[in-house]
Amino acid sequence: MKTGFGAERPEHLQEDWPGQYKYFSHLEYAAGVPGVLFLITTVKENGEPNACFHAWSTFSGDGGGFFAVLSGLLQGSHTYANILRDREFCINFLDPAYIDACMATINLGEDVDEVTAVGLHPENAETVSAPRIAEAFLTYECRLHSVTDLSGQGISALIIGRVLHAVKDADHPNAGASFGDKGFMLYSHGAENAVTGEGSINLVLKLEQVKTL
Repeated sequence: MKTGFGAERPEHLQEDWPGQYKYFSHLEYAAGVPGVLFLITTVKENGEPNACFHAWSTFSGDGGGFFAVLSGLLQGSHTYANILRDREFCINFLDPAYIDACMATINLGEDVDEVTAVGLHPENAETVSAPRIAEAFLTYECRLHSVTDLSGQGISALIIGRVLHAVKDADHPNAGASFGDKGFMLYSHGAENAVTGEGSINLVLKLEQVKTL
């Protein structure tokens, strides 16, 4: 049996916390499609490093350039303000061993160096002033390309960054294809029961290779 969900939230999909379906679409919970997790690093107005644990994104390009397409970035966040002001940022991919450090960056104070405060180490980027994270096995250094109000309601932004430089750790156990315990982390919102909408769950996942093509 298949269950359908329209653009308007069905009444049986009730919030588990206030504002859940303001900041996230009910279709995200109904579908549970995973996205890769990473830390966005920027520089705060006071010069301290800022870190934002984020998903809801993709990375694509053509002969005219390679782009980080970041959706769901809250317009009220420090990261959004930093990107608009400085027009640059880094995207740092860390393996699942760093999940606790990444989670600890959430809700730190304005005066805090959010990288060193959680036990990670900043390093200079090649093309932007935003710091890279030394523990990341892959980092994209990005310059702001465009900003769009995702829904037109002033909640989430669609940020597209042009990748100026990429750095990959050649000594990483999975330097060629980053999966498994030392690869990409993924994140999924979901409902424990898609029919009734009861019980939202938040999952951190890892990639597993199933075939070589």
